[in-house]
Amino acid sequence: MLWLYNIAIQLYSLIISISSIFNAKASLFVNGRRNIFEKIAKKVNPKLPHIWFHFASLGEFEQGRPVLELLKRQHPEKKLIITFFSPSGYEIRKNYELAEGVFYLPLDTAANARKIISAFNPELAIFTKYEYWYHYFEALHKKKIPLLIISGIFRPNQVFFKPYGGLHRKMLHFVHHFFVQNEESVALLRSVGINNATLSGDTRFDRVAVNASLPKKSGMIEKFCGASPVCIAGSTWPKDEQLIAKLAENHKDWKFIVAPHEIGTAHIQEIEKLFPQGVRYSEFTMDAGVEPGFQVLIIDNIGLLSSLYAYGRLAYIGGGFGAGIHNTLEAAAFGLPVIFGPRYDKFQEAKDLIQSGAAKSITNEAELEAAFLALSHSADTGALAKNYVQSKTGATAQIADYVAKYLNL
Repeated sequence: MLWLYNIAIQLYSLIISISSIFNAKASLFVNGRRNIFEKIAKKVNPKLPHIWFHFASLGEFEQGRPVLELLKRQHPEKKLIITFFSPSGYEIRKNYELAEGVFYLPLDTAANARKIISAFNPELAIFTKYEYWYHYFEALHKKKIPLLIISGIFRPNQVFFKPYGGLHRKMLHFVHHFFVQNEESVALLRSVGINNATLSGDTRFDRVAVNASLPKKSGMIEKFCGASPVCIAGSTWPKDEQLIAKLAENHKDWKFIVAPHEIGTAHIQEIEKLFPQGVRYSEFTMDAGVEPGFQVLIIDNIGLLSSLYAYGRLAYIGGGFGAGIHNTLEAAAFGLPVIFGPRYDKFQEAKDLIQSGAAKSITNEAELEAAFLALSHSADTGALAKNYVQSKTGATAQIADYVAKYLNL
C-alpha cells in the first residue's frame, strides 16, 4: 500500500502546483517550499540538537503553543524548530520569536524526510493532533528519535481503524507516546495494539484559560460597545453571516461584532451589504463616536478575535455549515455561552458544552432565534461555559513533565 500512498503524494503535488497558477493560497503553499532546504541551511545549525514542533495550521499551533512555550520557559537553552503544512499557519507565525526557524514542511517523501532529519537534528519531535506522515514518522523511528503526538483525538471512522488501514496503523506504531483528549481515543488505540497512550486532555484549554485571564483592552472596542449587550460572531462564513444578519435585525438593542474567517476585500464588501447598519473596524475611529446606525462592527483584520470575547455576553461560532465549527473554547473561557451550526461532531468540547447547557447547535434562522433567547436570558450559562474550561486545564504541565523526564532535563 505504500506505493499508493507515494502516488497520492505525487498527485497532490501536481494538483497543488497547477492550482498555484490561479489560487493565492496554493501559490503560497508552492512558493514557500521552493528552495526550502537552502532556507533551512541558512538558519539552522545541523550540529546542534533541536526540539521539532510540527503543526498542520494556525489552529494546531495555538493548540501546541502552551507546551512549546512552557518548555522554552523551563529550559531556555533548548533550541526549537517549527514547521507548518498550511500557509494559514506559516504566514502568520513565520517570525515567531521563540523558534530558531519557522518553515514549511516539504511534502512527505522518503528523500525529504531524510533531508529534514539531517537538517534539523531533532532530539525530539512533537506533532499536534492530526498530522500523520508516513515517511517522516518512519525516518524518526529509524533514527530512534522519539515522536510525541499531543492533543490527539481519534474516531472510529478514521482510516486507522478500517480493514484497509494497515499502512496508517503502521504509522501509529512509529509514535513513541500519544497524549490524547478523551477515553474513546485511548480505547481505539488499544483496539489496534497501541498501548502507549495517556489521557491528558486538550492543551487548548490551558491556552484559552491564560488568554482569558490576561484580556487585551481596546478603547476602540469599548467605545463601540458602550453599555449595550454584545454578541460576538467569530470565524464566520457566508451562511453564518446571513443568519447573524437576521438576528441583528430582530435585536436592535444588542450590538454585534462580526469577525469573519476570511477578510478578503470581496468578502468584506458582501458582509457590508448584509449589515447596512455596520461599520468596518478599520473605518471606525474614536473621534467618530458611536452613531445610531452603527449596530454592527465588522472586523476586517487578523488577530483581534481572541481578545474580542472579553466584550461579549454571548458568542456565535462559525464554520458549522461547512467543514466544521471553529474554536468555541476561546469564547467559553471568557464565560460566554456559545451557538454554532450543525457540523460539530468532530469536536468533543462542543458536545461537552451542549451537554453542560452552555451551548446550542442550530440549523436555521428559527433555531438561532430560540437559542439566542434561551442562552442570553439565563444567568447561569456563562458560568457553566467558564467552569467547563477551567475543569479541563492541566494537559500542558502533564506533557511538559513527561518531556522533561524523558530528556533528563
